[in-house]
Amino acid sequence: MKLEAPTATDFSDEQKRYLEGFMSGLQVARVGRNLGVAGGTADKANAEPTGPDAAHIKAQDKIAASGRKLADQEKFKREQHPFDAYERLKDQARHNAPPSPADNFRWRYYGLFYVAPAQDSFMCRLRMPNSILKHWQFSALAGLAESFGGGYTHVTTRANIQIREIPPRHNVALIEGIQDIGLCSRGAGADNIRNVTGTPTAGIDPQELIDTRPYTREWHYHILNDRSLYGLPRKFNVAFDGAGKIAVLEDTNDIAFSAVEVKDGFGVAPGIWFRLGVGGITGHKDFAKATGIIVKPEEATMVADAIVRVFIDTGDRTNRLKARLKYVLDGMGVDKFMTSVEDKLGRKLARAPADAIAPRPAFDRMAHIGVHQQKQQGLNWIGVVLPLGKLTGDQMRGLAKIAQDLGDGEIRLTVWQNLLISGVRDENVALASAAIDKLGLAVKASQIRAGLIACTGNTGCKFAASDTKRHAAEIGDWCERRVNVDSPLNIHLTGCHHSCAQHYISDIGLLAAKVPGATEDDAVEGYHLFAGGGFGPDAEIGQEVYRDVKAEDTPKTVERLLKAYLTNRASANETFLAFARRHDGETLRKLAEAEA
Repeated sequence: MKLEAPTATDFSDEQKRYLEGFMSGLQVARVGRNLGVAGGTADKANAEPTGPDAAHIKAQDKIAASGRKLADQEKFKREQHPFDAYERLKDQARHNAPPSPADNFRWRYYGLFYVAPAQDSFMCRLRMPNSILKHWQFSALAGLAESFGGGYTHVTTRANIQIREIPPRHNVALIEGIQDIGLCSRGAGADNIRNVTGTPTAGIDPQELIDTRPYTREWHYHILNDRSLYGLPRKFNVAFDGAGKIAVLEDTNDIAFSAVEVKDGFGVAPGIWFRLGVGGITGHKDFAKATGIIVKPEEATMVADAIVRVFIDTGDRTNRLKARLKYVLDGMGVDKFMTSVEDKLGRKLARAPADAIAPRPAFDRMAHIGVHQQKQQGLNWIGVVLPLGKLTGDQMRGLAKIAQDLGDGEIRLTVWQNLLISGVRDENVALASAAIDKLGLAVKASQIRAGLIACTGNTGCKFAASDTKRHAAEIGDWCERRVNVDSPLNIHLTGCHHSCAQHYISDIGLLAAKVPGATEDDAVEGYHLFAGGGFGPDAEIGQEVYRDVKAEDTPKTVERLLKAYLTNRASANETFLAFARRHDGETLRKLAEAEA
């Protein structure tokens, strides 16, 4: 009897995914045996890599030659570059099929994250220079979220937008729809340079030293149009702070450009420069390190490009936990690393001592909420309070309409999980505020509510240990009614060690964890609590005050800590930050327990 070879229709979707993974493994093994092959093609094994991926291939080859093992993600990239696999993404959409592990990584190059088991669906992240959108783009995103996702969006702590609950069948329609409205999601995930942030009040801020929009835009398009800048050893963040009223948290980024005024008499041209910091990653308890280097604003893209290319050459491609720029700097030292950057550039960079830099304007920790005068006479920006960053489609369309009719037509996102409507004339402020209230949003907030931030949590992220957004809302509801905090305060809840909500730099930071329940074997959702973290001129990692607090107990725990502050502060003007730093964790805990 003649046996017929099975056809594609003879296999279930699950079997197809298994076979795809099996064949992917064979391809990875074959690539591993031929690490000298450029781009995974059939060239001679030791051929010199060419093309836009050459630097990455050379870095991988160097790892292999040393006898070390590449991380799986490096093998996935080498087996097939994600941008060469778009037809398979389309095929998976046609069959509504979830991705294999390798493709789950690849599709992040398109901004798509498969978040199972938290949700059996994808999340999509965007890119927009300086995090500014036009009103019609914001309204169109609402429609895309309703047509292809869960009907809502989240504003993130990188001043970005996430669309969630996207079934595989809608992936391609969504990312192409995003491109249709002049936005994109390309490179918004995986080992790439993420969405570039800038001062949200750029161009309208009365105290800014420089408008960051031209420089974020230039860097944005530089990344998009150069494939050699994709496929880094790990993700990479860049931020530009123009010294406006709203902090950008640039010192938490791999590259931090901070606008400064350089005084005359120090061997460099006086005027506005960017001070350069490198290696920020507060989830790993580190801020961007000072380099002593200042950069002409028009040369920021050139310098950032050189930094990224040195990272491509030197970053760890074997251990994902050590694959960030911070660890390159820890190994090489900042001075040696920056010498390599100068070698890439072919020239020395300018340096300025600390006393050459004029004091920067201070942040206003409430400038992201409420009505604030712009530098343009008679115009204002309105900071809208969002419920932990979440917006419905109707709210998005409503805000877009307000921006169109009563503002300058722009929506500006901030790293504080909210947005601004800019260009509102004095005579229209009351009308715009009333319209925002009618949407179920607000333009005023208590000190507790204004600084309350939470990551997605375990309802939408597989890494999170707790339901951070729900627990943050419970903390806000409980404490707001019981404690009258009269100075700026940030309370950040993050679901895992990735620290997307940056708990370490918050006045009060909560890191989710599984904590002991009724018995030692009964783990429940909970948190470790930190206090005294800060950013900018107050940059410091918070200290642990409580460990293993059950989620149900966190509102009362935060309440007692805030009451201890109000009872024991040195003066009516002492901030929570200053109070927390005057005491060690054990003392803070005792003071809080005295309020029970």
